[in-house]
Amino acid sequence: MNNNMTSSFTPTDTLTGKVAVITGGTGAIGLASAHRLAKLGARCVLLYNSESSEAAAAKAASLHGAGHLTFKASVTDSASLKAVADQVATQCGVVHILINSAGYTQAVPAHDLEALTDDLIDDILKVNFRGVMATIRAFMPLLKKSEDGLIVNISSIAGFTGTGSNLAYVAAKASIDVVGDALAKAFAPFVRVISVSPGVVDSTFVPGRGADFNEKVAATIPLRRIGTVDDVAAVVQACATTMRYVTGTRIVVDGGRHL
Repeated sequence: MNNNMTSSFTPTDTLTGKVAVITGGTGAIGLASAHRLAKLGARCVLLYNSESSEAAAAKAASLHGAGHLTFKASVTDSASLKAVADQVATQCGVVHILINSAGYTQAVPAHDLEALTDDLIDDILKVNFRGVMATIRAFMPLLKKSEDGLIVNISSIAGFTGTGSNLAYVAAKASIDVVGDALAKAFAPFVRVISVSPGVVDSTFVPGRGADFNEKVAATIPLRRIGTVDDVAAVVQACATTMRYVTGTRIVVDGGRHL
């Protein structure tokens, strides 16, 4: 690796020639991010876990441009992640952007400690914290190789407000934010690390939350609506293009819900 900085971190309006790996790449935020990055010229690698290979391939085919890839990999299986990273290295040579958007949660009120079982705590932390770390570990060599890498961790305002789907999810997102800061310092200037923290987003991520919940919450948000997946994807795009002199921080995209 060249010890001299090869990037001036100036804004750009193109991602031509860049390779973006996205966990949860066929999910709501992951796929929306892929669409935005692909339109700017990026080659996207979608990692998926819970759907068919045919469905994942169809989503990749819907992206602008060509050469996009899909791989089945669980973020809780480090060997699987390493195997995919090896395949990406063979087919792409390098990775410029890693978006960690795979996640899992379950709604449990903060006062219901009995419902927040040991198994649920372990599952939430395993996917939302350990899974992110395992993915970063697997792809860091390829990100460092680019000498201008970017990691975007899809976090949540739960990580700093303490209000979220459950307390284990709060802990996982807070951990990712703080560890992301540490990683940003450890791997600078070759890899930037940013947390993007949505509030309530119109998706099926939290089971059981529907239109009634969304309408009730929207009335309490300063900007008077809940977020969309494209609101979040737009910030991801900005991290890769216009906000290049940014690392080791959290970008909140919640319409002011945290206020």
